Amino acid sequence: MAPAYDYIVIGAGSAGCVLANRLSEDDRASVLLVEAGGRDRDPYIHIPLGVGKLWADRRYDWGYDTEPEPNLDGREIETLRGKVLGGSSAINSMAHVRGNRADYDQWRQSGLTGWGYSDVLPYFKRTESWEGGADTYRGGDGPLTISKPRYRDPLFDAYIDAAKAAGHPFVADYNGADQHGISTMQLTIRDGWRCTAAVAYLRPAMGRSNLTVRTKSLVTRILIENDRAVGVGLAQSGGEETVGATREVILCGGAINSPQVLMLSGIGPAAHLKEQGIEPIVDHPGVGKDLQDHLTSMIEFRRRSPGPFQREMRFDRLAFNMVRAYLVGTGPASMVPGRLTAFLKTDPALERPDIQCFFRAIPHGGGPWFPVIRPSGPDGFSCRPVMLRPESRGEISLTSADPRDRVRIRQNFLSTERDKQVLRDGFKLVREMAMQKPLDPFRDVEVQPGADVKSDADIDAYIRRTAVTARHPCGTCRMGADEGAVLDEYLCVRGIEALRVIDASSMPGLVGGNINAAVLMIAERGADLIRGLNPLPVEVGAG
Repeated sequence: MAPAYDYIVIGAGSAGCVLANRLSEDDRASVLLVEAGGRDRDPYIHIPLGVGKLWADRRYDWGYDTEPEPNLDGREIETLRGKVLGGSSAINSMAHVRGNRADYDQWRQSGLTGWGYSDVLPYFKRTESWEGGADTYRGGDGPLTISKPRYRDPLFDAYIDAAKAAGHPFVADYNGADQHGISTMQLTIRDGWRCTAAVAYLRPAMGRSNLTVRTKSLVTRILIENDRAVGVGLAQSGGEETVGATREVILCGGAINSPQVLMLSGIGPAAHLKEQGIEPIVDHPGVGKDLQDHLTSMIEFRRRSPGPFQREMRFDRLAFNMVRAYLVGTGPASMVPGRLTAFLKTDPALERPDIQCFFRAIPHGGGPWFPVIRPSGPDGFSCRPVMLRPESRGEISLTSADPRDRVRIRQNFLSTERDKQVLRDGFKLVREMAMQKPLDPFRDVEVQPGADVKSDADIDAYIRRTAVTARHPCGTCRMGADEGAVLDEYLCVRGIEALRVIDASSMPGLVGGNINAAVLMIAERGADLIRGLNPLPVEVGAG
């Protein structure tokens, strides 16, 4: 076994970068951060508009797709997960959303002491430098820069007025006192460049002598002796080795890879492990179960006249703007063509919003164009309703005992009637909002699904044919107070000492919105739990 470290952190995604930074703050503790992907040197990662290229090429992505989904016409659904320093924060849409305060109060009510909204708010604040400045709800001097969009398009002002005309309120800060309504999106962009977890947390710590970062290193298993995690097995191009951990092993592989690593290590459903030729160490039926994700559909309209973004997509302008954005962080490529989000209720009686909306000011499938060679085609805009708290549950399972083999992902989307109704109602709500008078100067014909799709049966068929994931998987190693939970409230794996899971897989339930902010919060609080520090003072006034 190679020389041991005090802590080994598996995965340099959002949670792993936080933990590498916080644990190495103590110069007496040695930390090894292991990442299966490579360095984040690609300009497309750091230029905000480069996200489209990352998605199209599936760069820095594990390449996961679901099994054929029975309720989505048997389609295999793309499941994008980051494989690079920064993880999914390097390839996501940069939206910074905490979720609804009631989500975390529900965690506490389920028996998870210390995870209510008033408990976690100080950790949310510790993560961020909010452009609007610190207040009761927001942090002003944290590692992660949160900024307001600089992209301007009169379409979005009209959309706000349309939402109000449809009876929805405007909310100034959806991460503040109230979430309900249409609002300006908040983005993890700093000075015109993407602010990933690696940029915010890992880079400032890279110069510390007690932090070692190893990229392109695949963790094959966690080494366990006498029911205690004592190290990891690593596979690199030069071969395989084992590395020891004297204090703890912290698994931050995400909702797909974390259950895989646990099962490869003998922690998981015993019968399933035996089928793969793995000797069970701890029979944990919950490992890989309770997979949850946000499902979304889309309504798209043709635009009456080209918007500002369409003009900037002409190839020569785009090439210049990409270079400009990379060098000085300015210009159209330092932005994304979305300025708004909304958290809406399909039923006014609901306690919290059950639909989130993503707005885009470009046509679906639009890209670079040039006169004569590749004409631009008509401009367009779209809105995606996202179902926030599905009842449907999926699972992650192994396909073999080889850590290089991809796992089997079954999401089981729309497996309950309630889920079908919520997404259908969200679709209707978005369409109603788009048909309001303030959007008349911008809206031409409905391109997708088309005005002839009216009945519930037709809407359901369209959703089955086109719905995709919003790429927010979680819950596959969930913490909880019940016997089925994999982790306790301290994020420790039940039955194994010195082993924690800290990432989206540890979440006991989906929150109402994009999940990266919640993962950062969990990692910040997890770092304090590992170090035995007192929790940050509860925010009573904001609770």
